[in-house]
Amino acid sequence: MIKPELLAILCCPETHQPIAETPPNLVARLNEQISAGNVVNRAGEKVTEPIEGGLTRQDGRYLYPVRKSIPVMLIDQAIPLS
Repeated sequence: MIKPELLAILCCPETHQPIAETPPNLVARLNEQISAGNVVNRAGEKVTEPIEGGLTRQDGRYLYPVRKSIPVMLIDQAIPLS
């Protein structure tokens, strides 16, 4: 989904940790939770639209959503994975 060249230069905007593409099974589970209205981003806003994919921080704590093939690398838009 994300070109390897782009993935190589992207990092978490908060901690500068490397990021990796989120496995499809985790994206599917997250989309189920979004449909059920159970997902809130770091800004405290309910996530209402399904995501195409995600980029997960190396420590696995947050996912940055991918929408319309564009990674949304904003700290407040990150989705906690705990």
